[in-house]
Amino acid sequence: MQNKIYDMIVIGGGPAGYTAALYGARAGLEVLVLEKFSAGGQMTQTQQIDNYPGFDEGIDGFSLGFKMQAGAEKFGARTEQTEVLSVKLDENPKVISTDMGDFFAKTVVVATGAEHKHLGIDGEDALIGRGVGYCAACDGMLFRGKTVAGVGGGNSAAADALLLSKICKKVYVIHRRDVMRAEKIYHEPLMQAENVEFKWNCTVEDFVADAKLSAVVIADKLSGEKETLTLDGLFISVGRSPVTELFRGQLDIDAQGYIVADETTRTNIAGVYAVGDVRTKVVRQIVTAAADGAVAVHFAQEYIGI
Repeated sequence: MQNKIYDMIVIGGGPAGYTAALYGARAGLEVLVLEKFSAGGQMTQTQQIDNYPGFDEGIDGFSLGFKMQAGAEKFGARTEQTEVLSVKLDENPKVISTDMGDFFAKTVVVATGAEHKHLGIDGEDALIGRGVGYCAACDGMLFRGKTVAGVGGGNSAAADALLLSKICKKVYVIHRRDVMRAEKIYHEPLMQAENVEFKWNCTVEDFVADAKLSAVVIADKLSGEKETLTLDGLFISVGRSPVTELFRGQLDIDAQGYIVADETTRTNIAGVYAVGDVRTKVVRQIVTAAADGAVAVHFAQEYIGI
């Protein structure tokens, strides 16, 4: 089967990838999705999604990812759970090397998404799973009734803090600015939560830990004053980095690490498309990722001549 040449190989099984697979399969293309973990990508770390059309009561990210996979496979798309090791995108056919062997395709859709950014503090990696985490929806219940802190000021950080406020005794919100960048829908409930305390204009400087995290040292950016917060857990939500290392030297990548592709999703290599959070774009949401997947198939069909 690995000598087969697919019309389209999709690298990544998030909303952009599985929308491309759905549209491609429905258009009669032979489509293969290569996904390292499970369907849904970053969505699987979100407990409640309220801004994806069609789910008036919301839906959890894992379920939405599964539904997207099922929808694509209903029309004939295939999925292989495998890690992509290298790619040769300028060859004909294009070669995708994985831990299962090589796969070949006429077109490739890159839907590798992004991963959580770290603070870059000494000892951070060693404390992952021992008090330091990046997904409150995934691990928050481990800290029920305990004291935790969240780092960040965007939508993800605010959503994490709100979730944690409902299950933890005390929640600190550490943000380097004096106001959150999150949408206003999060502001009022966070401000009203009696167990949430904001640490404005502050950054995490150090961890205090033995076998696991016990405290963090924060510094006030304005005064320089430092404070130690005793904690059971710390959730970091300071943005994401695009997963593009596989494609360096082949695809054009901007200074922030995103694949250069406009609203057509076309890259600098003919027959290769970048969709979702991995490409240069203004808004990164589930619905915009899904839209990218549909657009990529339109241009892939044009490239193949279908």
